[in-house]
Amino acid sequence: MHPRPVALAIAAALAVGVTLSALAEGEDLLGAFTIRSEDDRLGGLSAVEITEGGRGFAALSDRGMLFRGRITRDGTGRVTALSLAEPEILMARGGGRGARGARDSEGLAIAPDGQVFISYEGDHRVTRRNEQGETILPAAPGFRDLEANGSLESLAVDGAGTLYTLPEVSQGPTIRVFRYIGGAWDESWSIPRDGRFRPVGADFDPSGRFYLLERDFSLFRGFASQIRRFEPTPGGLTGGGVVWRSSHGTHSNLEGLSLWRDGQGRLIASMVSDDNFSPLLPTTLVEVVLE
Repeated sequence: MHPRPVALAIAAALAVGVTLSALAEGEDLLGAFTIRSEDDRLGGLSAVEITEGGRGFAALSDRGMLFRGRITRDGTGRVTALSLAEPEILMARGGGRGARGARDSEGLAIAPDGQVFISYEGDHRVTRRNEQGETILPAAPGFRDLEANGSLESLAVDGAGTLYTLPEVSQGPTIRVFRYIGGAWDESWSIPRDGRFRPVGADFDPSGRFYLLERDFSLFRGFASQIRRFEPTPGGLTGGGVVWRSSHGTHSNLEGLSLWRDGQGRLIASMVSDDNFSPLLPTTLVEVVLE
Protein backbone atom coordinates (compact mmCIF):
# COMPACT_ATOMS: atom_id res chain seq x y z
CA MET A 1 0.00 0.00 0.00
CA HIS A 2 1.40 3.36 -1.00
CA PRO A 3 0.95 6.31 1.42
CA ARG A 4 -1.00 9.18 -0.06
CA PRO A 5 -0.62 11.85 -1.19
CA VAL A 6 2.47 11.08 -3.24
CA ALA A 7 3.69 12.47 -6.54
CA LEU A 8 4.68 9.86 -9.10
CA ALA A 9 7.70 9.89 -11.43
CA ILE A 10 11.43 9.74 -10.73
CA ALA A 11 14.42 7.45 -11.01
CA ALA A 12 17.46 5.81 -9.59
CA ALA A 13 19.91 3.31 -11.07
CA LEU A 14 20.92 0.52 -13.41
CA ALA A 15 24.21 -1.04 -14.46
CA VAL A 16 25.88 2.33 -14.75
CA GLY A 17 27.17 4.36 -11.83
CA VAL A 18 25.34 4.57 -8.54
CA THR A 19 26.03 7.51 -6.25
CA LEU A 20 25.93 6.72 -2.54
CA SER A 21 25.97 9.23 0.30
CA ALA A 22 26.02 8.31 3.99
CA LEU A 23 23.84 9.99 6.58
CA ALA A 24 24.82 10.36 10.21
CA GLU A 25 22.53 8.97 12.92
CA GLY A 26 22.71 6.89 16.10
CA GLU A 27 25.28 4.22 16.83
CA ASP A 28 23.02 1.48 15.44
CA LEU A 29 23.11 2.96 11.92
CA LEU A 30 25.62 1.20 9.69
CA GLY A 31 24.75 3.41 6.73
CA ALA A 32 21.96 5.20 4.90
CA PHE A 33 22.80 5.66 1.25
CA THR A 34 21.03 7.71 -1.39
CA ILE A 35 20.98 5.98 -4.78
CA ARG A 36 21.05 8.20 -7.86
CA SER A 37 21.17 7.41 -11.57
CA GLU A 38 19.87 8.60 -14.91
CA ASP A 39 18.01 5.33 -15.52
CA ASP A 40 14.35 5.75 -14.61
CA ARG A 41 13.43 2.06 -14.35
CA LEU A 42 14.76 1.53 -10.85
CA GLY A 43 12.42 3.15 -8.39
CA GLY A 44 9.49 2.22 -6.22
CA LEU A 45 11.59 -0.38 -4.39
CA SER A 46 9.41 -2.48 -2.10
CA ALA A 47 11.67 -5.37 -1.08
CA VAL A 48 15.35 -6.20 -0.71
CA GLU A 49 17.57 -9.26 -0.16
CA ILE A 50 21.24 -9.01 0.82
CA THR A 51 23.23 -12.19 0.12
CA GLU A 52 26.81 -13.48 0.11
CA GLY A 53 27.68 -11.90 3.44
CA GLY A 54 26.73 -8.42 2.29
CA ARG A 55 28.11 -8.53 -1.25
CA GLY A 56 25.02 -9.69 -3.16
CA PHE A 57 22.00 -7.44 -3.75
CA ALA A 58 18.48 -8.04 -5.01
CA ALA A 59 15.65 -5.51 -4.95
CA LEU A 60 12.06 -5.63 -6.16
CA SER A 61 10.30 -2.74 -7.87
CA ASP A 62 6.55 -2.45 -7.42
CA ARG A 63 6.35 -2.09 -11.19
CA GLY A 64 7.18 -5.70 -11.94
CA MET A 65 10.99 -5.68 -12.11
CA LEU A 66 13.61 -7.59 -10.12
CA PHE A 67 17.06 -6.00 -9.89
CA ARG A 68 20.21 -7.87 -8.91
CA GLY A 69 23.65 -6.46 -8.30
CA ARG A 70 26.94 -6.39 -6.43
CA ILE A 71 27.87 -4.36 -3.37
CA THR A 72 31.34 -3.14 -2.43
CA ARG A 73 31.96 -2.24 1.23
CA ASP A 74 34.77 -0.59 3.17
CA GLY A 75 36.44 -1.94 6.29
CA THR A 76 33.61 -0.76 8.53
CA GLY A 77 30.97 -2.53 6.44
CA ARG A 78 29.56 0.61 4.82
CA VAL A 79 28.62 0.45 1.15
CA THR A 80 31.08 2.22 -1.13
CA ALA A 81 29.78 1.06 -4.53
CA LEU A 82 26.73 -0.65 -5.98
CA SER A 83 26.36 -1.99 -9.52
CA LEU A 84 23.20 -3.47 -10.98
CA ALA A 85 22.60 -5.84 -13.88
CA GLU A 86 19.79 -5.64 -16.42
CA PRO A 87 16.52 -6.18 -14.52
CA GLU A 88 14.44 -9.33 -14.74
CA ILE A 89 10.95 -8.39 -15.94
CA LEU A 90 8.21 -10.22 -14.04
CA MET A 91 5.19 -11.90 -15.59
CA ALA A 92 1.60 -11.22 -14.57
CA ARG A 93 -1.21 -13.75 -14.25
CA GLY A 94 -2.53 -12.86 -17.70
CA GLY A 95 0.87 -12.95 -19.38
CA GLY A 96 1.64 -9.21 -19.37
CA ARG A 97 5.03 -8.13 -18.13
CA GLY A 98 6.56 -5.30 -16.16
CA ALA A 99 4.66 -2.18 -15.20
CA ARG A 100 1.71 -2.98 -17.46
CA GLY A 101 1.09 -6.49 -16.23
CA ALA A 102 3.01 -7.34 -13.06
CA ARG A 103 2.53 -4.15 -11.08
CA ASP A 104 2.16 -4.12 -7.29
CA SER A 105 4.94 -6.66 -6.81
CA GLU A 106 5.67 -6.00 -3.13
CA GLY A 107 7.33 -8.89 -1.26
CA LEU A 108 10.54 -10.78 -2.05
CA ALA A 109 12.02 -13.92 -0.49
CA ILE A 110 14.93 -16.05 -1.70
CA ALA A 111 14.90 -19.65 -0.41
CA PRO A 112 18.05 -21.54 0.64
CA ASP A 113 17.92 -23.47 -2.67
CA GLY A 114 17.91 -20.22 -4.68
CA GLN A 115 14.24 -20.18 -5.64
CA VAL A 116 12.71 -16.69 -5.68
CA PHE A 117 9.24 -15.97 -4.30
CA ILE A 118 7.30 -12.75 -4.91
CA SER A 119 4.06 -11.53 -3.35
CA TYR A 120 1.61 -9.10 -4.95
CA GLU A 121 -1.05 -6.62 -3.88
CA GLY A 122 -4.27 -6.05 -5.78
CA ASP A 123 -4.37 -9.44 -7.49
CA HIS A 124 -3.43 -11.19 -4.23
CA ARG A 125 -0.97 -13.92 -5.16
CA VAL A 126 2.48 -15.39 -4.52
CA THR A 127 4.68 -16.61 -7.36
CA ARG A 128 7.73 -18.88 -7.56
CA ARG A 129 10.64 -18.16 -9.95
CA ASN A 130 13.28 -20.78 -10.77
CA GLU A 131 15.08 -22.23 -13.76
CA GLN A 132 11.82 -23.68 -15.06
CA GLY A 133 10.14 -20.27 -15.16
CA GLU A 134 7.55 -18.46 -13.06
CA THR A 135 4.47 -20.15 -11.57
CA ILE A 136 1.63 -18.91 -9.36
CA LEU A 137 1.16 -20.76 -6.09
CA PRO A 138 -2.36 -21.85 -5.10
CA ALA A 139 -4.26 -19.03 -3.39
CA ALA A 140 -5.16 -19.15 0.28
CA PRO A 141 -8.93 -18.90 0.91
CA GLY A 142 -8.28 -15.88 3.14
CA PHE A 143 -6.70 -13.91 0.30
CA ARG A 144 -10.23 -13.08 -0.89
CA ASP A 145 -10.84 -10.94 2.20
CA LEU A 146 -7.75 -8.74 1.82
CA GLU A 147 -7.88 -5.10 0.77
CA ALA A 148 -6.80 -4.31 -2.78
CA ASN A 149 -4.22 -1.71 -1.72
CA GLY A 150 -3.20 -3.28 1.58
CA SER A 151 -2.53 -6.96 1.10
CA LEU A 152 0.62 -9.07 0.69
CA GLU A 153 3.42 -6.56 1.36
CA SER A 154 5.58 -8.83 3.55
CA LEU A 155 7.10 -12.13 2.45
CA ALA A 156 9.75 -14.32 4.11
CA VAL A 157 11.00 -17.91 3.86
CA ASP A 158 12.54 -19.90 6.71
CA GLY A 159 15.37 -22.41 6.58
CA ALA A 160 12.96 -25.28 5.93
CA GLY A 161 11.41 -23.53 2.92
CA THR A 162 8.13 -22.49 4.59
CA LEU A 163 6.77 -19.20 3.24
CA TYR A 164 5.30 -16.53 5.53
CA THR A 165 3.27 -13.61 4.20
CA LEU A 166 1.24 -10.92 6.01
CA PRO A 167 -1.16 -8.24 4.79
CA GLU A 168 -0.34 -4.59 5.35
CA VAL A 169 -3.91 -3.70 6.37
CA SER A 170 -5.71 -5.75 9.04
CA GLN A 171 -8.99 -5.24 10.81
CA GLY A 172 -9.09 -5.69 14.56
CA PRO A 173 -6.25 -6.15 17.05
CA THR A 174 -4.34 -8.90 15.21
CA ILE A 175 -2.48 -9.42 11.93
CA ARG A 176 -3.08 -12.62 10.01
CA VAL A 177 -0.07 -14.80 9.17
CA PHE A 178 -0.32 -17.00 6.06
CA ARG A 179 2.14 -19.92 5.92
CA TYR A 180 2.73 -22.03 2.79
CA ILE A 181 3.71 -25.56 3.83
CA GLY A 182 3.72 -28.68 1.68
CA GLY A 183 1.74 -27.12 -1.14
CA ALA A 184 -1.04 -25.61 0.97
CA TRP A 185 -1.63 -22.47 3.04
CA ASP A 186 -2.13 -22.53 6.81
CA GLU A 187 -4.11 -19.55 8.15
CA SER A 188 -4.26 -20.44 11.83
CA TRP A 189 -1.55 -18.06 13.07
CA SER A 190 -1.73 -14.35 13.87
CA ILE A 191 0.30 -11.74 15.73
CA PRO A 192 -0.83 -8.63 17.66
CA ARG A 193 -0.91 -5.27 15.94
CA ASP A 194 1.20 -2.46 17.37
CA GLY A 195 -0.79 0.76 17.23
CA ARG A 196 -0.62 2.59 13.90
CA PHE A 197 2.32 0.57 12.55
CA ARG A 198 1.64 -1.63 9.51
CA PRO A 199 3.73 -4.53 8.12
CA VAL A 200 5.82 -3.77 5.02
CA GLY A 201 8.67 -6.30 5.15
CA ALA A 202 9.74 -9.53 6.83
CA ASP A 203 12.69 -11.91 7.06
CA PHE A 204 14.30 -14.62 9.18
CA ASP A 205 17.75 -14.20 10.71
CA PRO A 206 20.36 -16.99 10.48
CA SER A 207 19.17 -18.27 13.89
CA GLY A 208 15.61 -18.80 12.63
CA ARG A 209 13.96 -15.85 14.38
CA PHE A 210 11.24 -13.93 12.53
CA TYR A 211 11.51 -10.16 12.07
CA LEU A 212 8.79 -7.80 10.88
CA LEU A 213 9.41 -4.31 9.47
CA GLU A 214 6.48 -1.96 10.07
CA ARG A 215 5.74 1.59 8.96
CA ASP A 216 3.71 4.50 10.26
CA PHE A 217 2.96 7.54 8.10
CA SER A 218 1.92 11.04 9.12
CA LEU A 219 1.21 13.70 6.53
CA PHE A 220 2.81 16.33 8.75
CA ARG A 221 5.61 14.33 10.44
CA GLY A 222 6.61 11.89 7.70
CA PHE A 223 7.52 8.22 8.08
CA ALA A 224 8.48 6.23 11.16
CA SER A 225 9.68 2.62 11.04
CA GLN A 226 10.19 -0.19 13.51
CA ILE A 227 11.34 -3.82 13.55
CA ARG A 228 9.75 -6.41 15.82
CA ARG A 229 11.28 -9.82 16.58
CA PHE A 230 9.31 -13.06 17.08
CA GLU A 231 10.26 -16.62 18.01
CA PRO A 232 8.61 -19.34 15.89
CA THR A 233 7.13 -22.15 18.00
CA PRO A 234 4.91 -25.12 17.09
CA GLY A 235 1.90 -23.06 18.17
CA GLY A 236 2.72 -19.74 16.57
CA LEU A 237 4.95 -16.68 16.68
CA THR A 238 5.74 -15.50 20.21
CA GLY A 239 7.44 -12.41 21.57
CA GLY A 240 7.15 -9.42 19.28
CA GLY A 241 9.40 -6.96 21.11
CA VAL A 242 10.64 -3.90 19.23
CA VAL A 243 14.37 -4.23 18.48
CA TRP A 244 14.72 -1.05 16.39
CA ARG A 245 12.64 2.05 15.81
CA SER A 246 13.16 5.33 13.96
CA SER A 247 11.40 8.58 14.78
CA HIS A 248 9.07 10.24 12.30
CA GLY A 249 11.07 12.04 9.64
CA THR A 250 14.36 10.20 10.28
CA HIS A 251 14.14 8.07 7.13
CA SER A 252 11.88 8.01 4.12
CA ASN A 253 9.41 5.30 3.14
CA LEU A 254 11.29 2.18 4.28
CA GLU A 255 10.02 -1.12 2.89
CA GLY A 256 11.57 -4.56 2.52
CA LEU A 257 13.75 -6.25 5.13
CA SER A 258 16.81 -8.49 4.87
CA LEU A 259 18.64 -9.97 7.89
CA TRP A 260 22.24 -11.15 7.55
CA ARG A 261 25.49 -11.43 9.51
CA ASP A 262 28.66 -9.67 8.39
CA GLY A 263 32.25 -10.78 8.73
CA GLN A 264 32.37 -9.39 12.28
CA GLY A 265 29.40 -11.51 13.34
CA ARG A 266 27.07 -8.53 13.61
CA LEU A 267 23.39 -9.01 12.76
CA ILE A 268 22.52 -6.42 10.10
CA ALA A 269 19.04 -5.33 9.02
CA SER A 270 18.93 -3.91 5.49
CA MET A 271 15.94 -1.93 4.20
CA VAL A 272 15.14 0.08 1.08
CA SER A 273 12.96 3.15 0.70
CA ASP A 274 10.13 3.19 -1.83
CA ASP A 275 10.25 6.57 -3.56
CA ASN A 276 6.93 5.87 -5.36
CA PHE A 277 8.70 7.31 -8.43
CA SER A 278 8.29 10.72 -6.83
CA PRO A 279 10.84 13.57 -6.94
CA LEU A 280 9.88 14.35 -3.35
CA LEU A 281 11.19 11.07 -1.93
CA PRO A 282 14.70 9.55 -2.09
CA THR A 283 15.70 5.99 -2.92
CA THR A 284 17.95 4.76 -0.11
CA LEU A 285 19.52 1.59 1.21
CA VAL A 286 19.38 1.82 5.01
CA GLU A 287 21.31 -0.65 7.15
CA VAL A 288 21.30 -0.88 10.94
CA VAL A 289 23.16 -3.11 13.40
CA LEU A 290 20.70 -5.09 15.54
CA GLU A 291 23.30 -7.11 17.48
